[in-house]
Amino acid sequence: MIYDPFQEKAINYVKEGHSVIVAAPTGAGKTVIAEYVINDCLEKNKRAVYTAPIKALSNQKFREFQKGFPDKIGILTGDVSINPHAPILIMTTEIFRNKVLEEAESLEEYSWIIFDEIHYLDDYERGTVWEESLIFLPKHMKMLALSATIPNIDEFSDWIHSIHNKPLKIVKEEKRPVPLHFFYQCQGDILDNLNKVRQLEAGIKKFYYYRGKRIPAKEHLKPNKPTALVNHLFKNDRLPCIYFSFGRRRCEYLAEEMRQFDFLNAEEKIRIRALFHELCEKFDLAGEKSAAELEPLIERGIAYHHAGMLPTLKEVVERLFTSRLTKVIFTTETFALGINMPARTVVFDELRKFYGRFHANLKTRDFYQMAGRAGRRGIDIEGFVYSRVNPRFISFQEVKKIIYSEPEKVRSRFNASYATVLNLYDRYREKLYDIYPYSFHYFREKKKLQNRALGLLRSKVKILKELGYIGKERLTEKGAFASKIYGYELSLSELYEKGTLEHLSEKELGALSLALVFEPRKGAARPRLSKKIRSLQSITEGMIGNIQRMEKRFGIIPLSKNYFYHLSPALEAWMGGETFDKTLQYSDADEGEVIRYFRMAIQILREILDTPASSHLKHKVKKALQLINRDIIDAEKQLRK
Repeated sequence: MIYDPFQEKAINYVKEGHSVIVAAPTGAGKTVIAEYVINDCLEKNKRAVYTAPIKALSNQKFREFQKGFPDKIGILTGDVSINPHAPILIMTTEIFRNKVLEEAESLEEYSWIIFDEIHYLDDYERGTVWEESLIFLPKHMKMLALSATIPNIDEFSDWIHSIHNKPLKIVKEEKRPVPLHFFYQCQGDILDNLNKVRQLEAGIKKFYYYRGKRIPAKEHLKPNKPTALVNHLFKNDRLPCIYFSFGRRRCEYLAEEMRQFDFLNAEEKIRIRALFHELCEKFDLAGEKSAAELEPLIERGIAYHHAGMLPTLKEVVERLFTSRLTKVIFTTETFALGINMPARTVVFDELRKFYGRFHANLKTRDFYQMAGRAGRRGIDIEGFVYSRVNPRFISFQEVKKIIYSEPEKVRSRFNASYATVLNLYDRYREKLYDIYPYSFHYFREKKKLQNRALGLLRSKVKILKELGYIGKERLTEKGAFASKIYGYELSLSELYEKGTLEHLSEKELGALSLALVFEPRKGAARPRLSKKIRSLQSITEGMIGNIQRMEKRFGIIPLSKNYFYHLSPALEAWMGGETFDKTLQYSDADEGEVIRYFRMAIQILREILDTPASSHLKHKVKKALQLINRDIIDAEKQLRK
């Protein structure tokens, strides 16, 4: 195989036995380096771990690698465990973090760890998982870190060297093999220069004068019709296109808007119809309502893809796209993390998105993560990126900042969970505070923020001692229980100590786990709950209220999560043996959302099995798992197809 210079440089470092971090644009070919490490390990009878930021990407990597080495690949994602002792083990970063803290000996035979999308260390909610994984990385493991372009890669490398006393070789690639060209849709026009957007913006009358007073005027904006933009792409031979929109309903609406188009010729129609039916049979989607609704669009070369869809239907859409028969796909941003999903053109429906707690303009790094899907290597000589600009919502200067700024530096989000603190206390006792100076947060932040982070760590130890998780220099039974439950430690452990878990039925254990992970959408309907679930809700509301009051007193952020029982009626129906279609009638949540939360509840129940809970409780947990993890909820079933 002929490698690009940056790929060859990275592979030579690997051959020399060095750990390596590679920063390159999306679509530049970073995965080739990971594949070399995996192939090299298998040839030399060594073992490697591959971590990915999201389960969907872990699943895709599992399928991809399994084609070449069917018996050598395993996967662990919390709700999936296939071939867990395989020489090449794919897992989410959370699972790897848990292993290095709880059972580092299980990694002794693994010589390499591959961190895909390592810039996720900057993720507000989950970034601390990457940081903890790197701090406690076993000394014998070499590391290959893959990242989008980050300006402070040298700082990151210096940090790794400072805590592990071994160099991390840096490979940077600024250029894409397929150059990108930027276009804009503004005021109904297609523009090839951002300055033309500024001229249109300046031409919009925003006020007028009446008797010497400045009066706001109604803005006369011409419509930016998505159909006009897609028609432009079609006529200029710029399909296939990935059209990014940041709302599920918006993706479906836009796809329906395109029904007036038919992008496929007669032969392509026959091929895509046959492939669609074949895949629907394979994934048990024949007769499924959502698949039937999508079929008329598929036959025109149009599709949509988002987290609210059935996981199996999403996979069908992905396979249709890689067949090159789908010409326009409307999708949310998770598609940007997918493997082998390039197109000739990428369109941004807007340049703002929801960042977990607030709406904001896209970060430059996120923009290029998605824009990088434009331009298929070996097929296209250039890629096209179109941004739809509405001057009412975003200014020329803001658009310019998103597209032409340097990507944001990777920042630390270090905030150890209670379970992490308990595991560290079990290992280091009061010396656990000496761990913080190993963090990236300590390495790059100023004294004031360092003191604040260390104070937060001390506060967590104090609250754990006050609540009885830490006794005299050791963990109590409750502390040992909590050390296995990442992210939901206090509320579940308090219920365990009080004996509440012991007395719950299988359905109540399922409902409790589901309420713990569920996050209702704004305006989500509150269903009528059964008497037993209302009683459980009352118990958990009182208990979580007490915990949060104590956390506020200690200055701990974020607060422990509330329980939400919105999906309880649906889960009770499912655990009672109802079909999935009937189960959906008990909730207004999307079908994909229901499946995702049911699977997250499964992960909580499985974590309870690793705690020192009684055999009686574990027996009920296993029964609850059997009742939930069946048919379409069973994630392993989909992966084995």
